[in-house]
Amino acid sequence: MTAVAHEPARTADIAEDTTVVDLARSSVRELNKALHDTTGTSTEWLVRNPAGKHNIAVGIDRPLTMTVEGNVGYFFAGMHQAADITVTGNAGQGLAENIMSGRVHVQGDASQSVAATGHGGLVVVDGNASARCGISMKGVDIVVGGNVGHMSAFMAQAGRLVVCGDAGDSLGDSLYETRIYVKGTVASLGSDCIEKQMRPEHLEELAELLAAAGREDDPADFRRYGSGRTLYHFNAANSSAY
Repeated sequence: MTAVAHEPARTADIAEDTTVVDLARSSVRELNKALHDTTGTSTEWLVRNPAGKHNIAVGIDRPLTMTVEGNVGYFFAGMHQAADITVTGNAGQGLAENIMSGRVHVQGDASQSVAATGHGGLVVVDGNASARCGISMKGVDIVVGGNVGHMSAFMAQAGRLVVCGDAGDSLGDSLYETRIYVKGTVASLGSDCIEKQMRPEHLEELAELLAAAGREDDPADFRRYGSGRTLYHFNAANSSAY
């Protein structure tokens, strides 16, 4: 085990076998090294005083559960696999970038590019997400409790984006096969993104996503958006849409 400064789990609501790390005393590098140490047996982690530091919990590739008390900076939980992580505060740019599997839950707001290029797993933001949420997503599921900013799901290829609030301009620009569900209003749709019919299978899918995110919204209140499929291959007749 690396020389990360562990604290005893003193309070009654923290299990005895929880590894507690205070980032006021340990560096992010020390924490990440400990998380990657395959000889470690701890599967319960608590991180205190993140103070908006960048690159916390990057590249976790083993099953563990972690709670981070406070705000995190850029690229939190990047390249994430297997673990289940909760942040009690807000997250900076690039939350869960290139996530492959597992679950990342932010109880506050998130900045730009949530789960950019994500291949799998579930990312939940209880508050709002800024611009380019789900940009180039490739299979990740994203559930946002509030609003998303402009250019969300830009060039999104696969996966599902659920927005329980409003969506900014150019939603789903140059979309491929990602499905988008929005409960509120959409400022404007991007190139080749159109509203589509909500069939029973979509209501069922959306209900499962909302339940997985711990939400009780009614799927019937949402609208579905997807690709118009005119930009898959270049066609001179569609050149004005590019």
